[in-house]
Amino acid sequence: MSKIRVLSDHLANQIAAGEVVERPASVAKELVENSIDAGARSVEIDVEAGGRRLLRVADDGCGMTRDDALLSFERHATSKISKSEDLAAIGTLGFRGEALASIASVARVELVTLAAGDDTPTLVRIEGGRMRDVQPAARAVGTTITVRDLFFNVPARRKFLRSEATESFHLTNLVTHYALAHPEIAFTLTNNGREVLRCSTAADLRERAYQIFGAEFLDSLLEVAGGDERVARVRGYVSAPRERRTSRDAQYLFVNGRYVRDRLVSRALGEGYRTVLPHGVYPAALLFLEVPLEEVDVNVHPAKTEVRFRRASAVVDAVREAVRAALSAEGYVRRDAETPEEPPDFTRDARGEAFAREATTTARQESIEFGFDAPARDDDLLTTRGGDQERSYNREFARDAVPQSSAVEAVAKNAAASARGVEFESGAERASTPLEESRGAARAGSNALTRTPNACESSAPRLASVASGDESRAESRLPPLNSIAGGVVEVEAGAASANVRPLFQLEESYIVAVDEEGLLMIDQHAAHERVLFDKYRALENSRQPESQQLLVPETFDLTPAQVAAFDAVADDLEAYGFGLMRLSGRTVAVKAVPADLAPTEARNMLAEALDAVDAERRGAARATLRERVAASLACRAAIKVNTPLAPEKMRWLIDRLLVTSSPTTCPHGRPAILRLTTRDIERGFHRP
Repeated sequence: MSKIRVLSDHLANQIAAGEVVERPASVAKELVENSIDAGARSVEIDVEAGGRRLLRVADDGCGMTRDDALLSFERHATSKISKSEDLAAIGTLGFRGEALASIASVARVELVTLAAGDDTPTLVRIEGGRMRDVQPAARAVGTTITVRDLFFNVPARRKFLRSEATESFHLTNLVTHYALAHPEIAFTLTNNGREVLRCSTAADLRERAYQIFGAEFLDSLLEVAGGDERVARVRGYVSAPRERRTSRDAQYLFVNGRYVRDRLVSRALGEGYRTVLPHGVYPAALLFLEVPLEEVDVNVHPAKTEVRFRRASAVVDAVREAVRAALSAEGYVRRDAETPEEPPDFTRDARGEAFAREATTTARQESIEFGFDAPARDDDLLTTRGGDQERSYNREFARDAVPQSSAVEAVAKNAAASARGVEFESGAERASTPLEESRGAARAGSNALTRTPNACESSAPRLASVASGDESRAESRLPPLNSIAGGVVEVEAGAASANVRPLFQLEESYIVAVDEEGLLMIDQHAAHERVLFDKYRALENSRQPESQQLLVPETFDLTPAQVAAFDAVADDLEAYGFGLMRLSGRTVAVKAVPADLAPTEARNMLAEALDAVDAERRGAARATLRERVAASLACRAAIKVNTPLAPEKMRWLIDRLLVTSSPTTCPHGRPAILRLTTRDIERGFHRP
C-alpha cells in the first residue's frame, strides 16, 4: 500500500487556514484588503466577542456576479493575478486566492454581493468548508461577508485564542492601520454594539491622523518627504524627539499601501534618530514607502505582513536620510552631524539663529569633540528651545582676564562660550564652586583618573586668535592611557556593601563612591528608579497613595487601541496616585497625579502605560501588569541624567537604594551599580 497520498481539498484548506487565519484580526485583514482592492469608498466592520462570535465586513465596492461569488470560495481562485509574470509586480493587497477558502473551512460564512449592472444580489452560505445554500438576496452594490463561530470545528485552534480584550485590541489596531493607509476611504468599527472608530473620508494623511489620534498627536509630528523614486519614495510623519515611547507600537509602517511589520524599515527609522534618542526609546511614526513593484517581493509570508526588498541597503539609506532631513529641518540635528567639517565661525553673533540652534542640539557633543569640558554650573541661565519644549541649563563661567590682543578675539571667545556653555581662560585654573570645594581631597585624588583636560585649565589647548587667522593650536594633551574597563563588573544581588561613601558626581549623571572593596559607580537615574519602584509596590497593600491635585484637570484623547487598554489599567493607575475620569467618547481627564511625578510628565506617563498594554501583556498575571505600570511610573518620576546633586542628596539616594529589594538593578533589569575593586586598580598599575 502506498504511503504517500494526496490530501483532500477540505483538509488542505484547514492546513492553509493555520497559516492565514491566526486569530479574528487575521480574518478581518483579509476581508478588509479585499474591500480595498474592490474599490470601496466605505468599509464597515462589526465584531462581537472579540470576533469569535461574529465578524462582519461590508463595503460598497464593485461586488461580484453569481458565478464569481461561487468561484471565490475555491482554493487559489483570485481576480488579482492570472500568470506567473504578475507575481513580479503585485499592485494589489490580496493575490493568493486562499483567504476565503481558508476562512470558510473553519467558520460559518455568509456572503451577500451585487455587482454593478446586475439585477439580483447573490447570497452564499458555507459551513465548515461545505456549501449549504445559494439563493437571491437584497442589498445595494457591494459585498458583505459575515463570519460566525470562528474555529467551531477545530477546537484545538479555538482554545489558543486570547481573551476577548486581547482580540479586540488586535482588531482595533488592524483597522487603525488601514484607515491610516487609505484616508480616501471611510472606516467604521463597531465592537459589541459600541462604536470604537469612525473615520469619514479625509483629504490627506494629516487629516486622517487627526481623526484617529487627535490634535495633540499632530502637534508633535514632523513631515517626512524624501527618497528616490527608483528605489523608494518616503513620505509621512515622525514624532519630535520630545515624544518618546518605550515600544514600537506607535510606529505605523506601510509599503505600497500595505501594512507591514518590517524590521528593516524599523531599523532604518531608528538609525535616523541616532544621537537624538537614547537606547531603548522609540519615536512614533507614520511612514509610507512607495517602492517600484519589481523592487519588492510581497510573496514571502502567508499573511503578507512581511516583504523583501531587492536593494535592501538602498531602502535603509532612503528611510534614514529622509528621517534625518526632517529632524534637521526643525533644528534637532545638523545636516553635517555625521561628517563634521571645519569648526564653525566663532566671530558670528552668539545670539543669532545659527548659534541658538547649535547650542540646543550639539553643545555637549561639540565640547567633547573639540576637547572642552562644559559641566553645568549655577549662574548664567542659558535658555534654549527645541520645537515647543523649553529647556534651561545652568552654567557658571570662570571669569578670568580675556587676552586683549584684539576686540574681535574677545567677541569670538564670548560667542563660543554662549554657544557651548564654556568660556576660555588664559593660563589660569578654573575657579572652584562651593560644591567642588566640598568634595575635598577625594575628588582631587580621583580627577587624574576621571577627568579629561578642558579648556579652562592651563594645560589645555586654547583657541587661537580668529582675527589673526592663526589656525595652529598649542597641543598639550595626555598621551593615550591604558583602560581598565575590563575590570569594571556589575555588582551582584546581595553583594552591595552597607558602608558606601559618596565622593562626587561624574558628568552630573553618575555618583562615584567607595566601599571596603574599592570604587563604585552608581547610575543616579537607575538607582532612583529602584527606590521609587519599591515605594509604589509597597503602596498597593498599605496606605492611601500620595497625590497632588491639579488646579485644572488635563484632558487628552485616547487612540482607538488605547481605549480598551485604559479599562485594563485604570484601577492600577489610581492605586499609584492618579485621579482619572473617563469622559464622553475617547476623552480622559486627569484630575491628580502621584506626588513624585511632575504634572508635565503625566500625559507622557499615561500614554506610555496604555501603549505598553499590548495583547501579550493583557494576558499576563495581574501582578505582572502592576509591576510594568510601577516601573514606567518610576522611570518617569526618577532623577534624570545631567542633574546636579548636592552631597546630602547623593548620601540620601545611596542609603535608600541599599535597603531596596534589589539595589544592584533598576526595575527594567539594567545595572544600577558597577564596581572597580582595589585589586583591579592595582592590576591596572601593574602592582604586585
